[in-house]
Amino acid sequence: MKADKGRAGTLAKTLKIILGLVFIVSALLKIIDMDKFEIYVYSYHFFSLNFSFLVARAAIIVELVLGIGLVSNCFHKLMWWGSVLMLIGYTALLVYALVLGRTDNCHCFGDYLQFNPWQSILKNGLLLALFALIYNVKGWHFRYQWIALVVMAVGCCVAVFLVSPPDNFTSSYNASNDLQVELFKEALQDPPLDSLPLQDGKKVVGIFSSGCQYCQMTAQKLSLMQSYYGFPEEDVYYVFMGSEEGVQRFFDESESTRYQYVIYDDVIRLLKINNGVFPILVMMDDGEVIHQYGFRNMREDEVKTFFLGN
Repeated sequence: MKADKGRAGTLAKTLKIILGLVFIVSALLKIIDMDKFEIYVYSYHFFSLNFSFLVARAAIIVELVLGIGLVSNCFHKLMWWGSVLMLIGYTALLVYALVLGRTDNCHCFGDYLQFNPWQSILKNGLLLALFALIYNVKGWHFRYQWIALVVMAVGCCVAVFLVSPPDNFTSSYNASNDLQVELFKEALQDPPLDSLPLQDGKKVVGIFSSGCQYCQMTAQKLSLMQSYYGFPEEDVYYVFMGSEEGVQRFFDESESTRYQYVIYDDVIRLLKINNGVFPILVMMDDGEVIHQYGFRNMREDEVKTFFLGN
């Protein structure tokens, strides 16, 4: 009997370590895929874009702390309840995603192992069942363990913010100056841009390469802002370097709104206009450039004010 209990205890502790490693791997994959995870958090519109940067990192930090705590077998009940409550919270969010009709990747393992909401709910259900099996594991206690917990949590915070600082914490959040404004204005008079009503009223022009991943994520951000704040779709235009097939793949992979677009065949001229930098978003008012952004310096407050006022 004692041998059986000892074997069961060893299996439970091994399972606990495996669950902890799952949490750690999940957190690390989110860090690697941070840009997309930030956009996923922002896509629910619970938070502003800037605050979504922080929420995304907070979720990763909690997952790291729980994972390390499970593997170390310290603070067993605290880590157990924290893990279960986190899984229940994520599952509630996924149910909400289903209500909204979403079928996109939930980013629980970044972009490397993709789960839609249904699949992720089943995965969470399995994890919760496994956590039920380790409830009675005896945790390890040692002197000053609360100090160790605080040090571990602070260490995780520092590591996450050092490895992936939020865009609004870095110098790159300053306004982009890559657009050659005079060359751009000259191009507005010539095909294919002369066919677009860019000289009248407030317009957004995205200058993208159809194969650029950061262009796709910029299109996602703009699409989310446009749908949330309700400024007109017809005031957004894209200028692509690429082929028609590449543009269609761009919209499919970015899962963003299909705004009006043109393909700019004079690649050399386009590269001079944008200084060879993709992506660039240009905010125009009656043909005058008011703001310009890259992927990392989009300012939600400025975009909102530009279209809707204060």
